[in-house]
Amino acid sequence: MNSFDIEQLKSAIAVARQAREHGNHPFGAILVDKNNQVLLSAENTVLTGHDCTGHAETNLVRMATQRYSSVELADCTLYSSTDPCAMCAGAIYWSGIKRVVFALSEIDLYEIVGPSPDHLYLPCREVFSHSQRKIEVLGPEPLLEKEAREVHSGFWTTA
Repeated sequence: MNSFDIEQLKSAIAVARQAREHGNHPFGAILVDKNNQVLLSAENTVLTGHDCTGHAETNLVRMATQRYSSVELADCTLYSSTDPCAMCAGAIYWSGIKRVVFALSEIDLYEIVGPSPDHLYLPCREVFSHSQRKIEVLGPEPLLEKEAREVHSGFWTTA
């Protein structure tokens, strides 16, 4: 992971903070092309959108696949505030995006959220390990663990 990756993860965490401020779960995602240009950002909209599939990464993939070809997406990186869930990993896989970078691990998220029937413990690496195409995954990022955890602080006890 390089300094550009870390800056984009900070941006994804900022989007997660916005999602929380907008009344949603604190998750955010950013899409960056091969020239390091930010193409899109998306926040979680599960609560305000009344849609259980409104995760940040899935929202981002929906927008991206409507605007960019699979060839273009193959050269993009998706930055996420947290390890993408199984549903989001599937959406990322089907979009053709071949690189994922995240700040907070699924293990750390589980530790924050606690046992819940709404939490599927399945890191994106596990999902991608069963795929037919190689997807590079980087994360978690220890330098951002505190910042990535803070956006969740107190949220799951009131959600």
